[in-house]
Amino acid sequence: MHLRTEKRPDTRMLVTLALLIAINVVLARFFGIQTPIVQINFSFIPVVLAALLYGPLPAALVGAVGDVLGAVLFPAGAYFPGFTLTSALGGLIYGLFLYKKPAALWRSVSAVLIITVFLNMGLNTLWLWITVGDGVWGLFLSRLPKYFVVAPVQILVTRLLSGRLAAVFRRMAAA
Repeated sequence: MHLRTEKRPDTRMLVTLALLIAINVVLARFFGIQTPIVQINFSFIPVVLAALLYGPLPAALVGAVGDVLGAVLFPAGAYFPGFTLTSALGGLIYGLFLYKKPAALWRSVSAVLIITVFLNMGLNTLWLWITVGDGVWGLFLSRLPKYFVVAPVQILVTRLLSGRLAAVFRRMAAA
């Protein structure tokens, strides 16, 4: 597995990544369900598209910059950089599993499960523990059912995007 993109960034790639970052912010801040405990949104879609089109590092960039811009432009609480790290690592994982790989269900399932278990349930719980302190296990348990609902949806959407839709997006990015 490689972390580099196929070629050096060009104007088309930078514009596409900027558009994906903007879509990430909009999906996270305006088209999601936000409570103090749980956040459900589709902001992973632009990250998956960046992973499919350009690889792990650009996808990590879309996740991280989207998180920072969303937090700065539309704050929903205090900013904590750990959540940005989680977003970047999610893009990296999507890129490692999906970039220039044949579309296969196991790739989508593996990427989403690793992100869900290790990043969302693991790292984000650590970040909550650092920011909230005591009571984090109550937060974790209240957030746990969300993952059983969200993960299958993310697997389905990731699979759809990495299948035939990936070819459409690649043609659009190259046009």
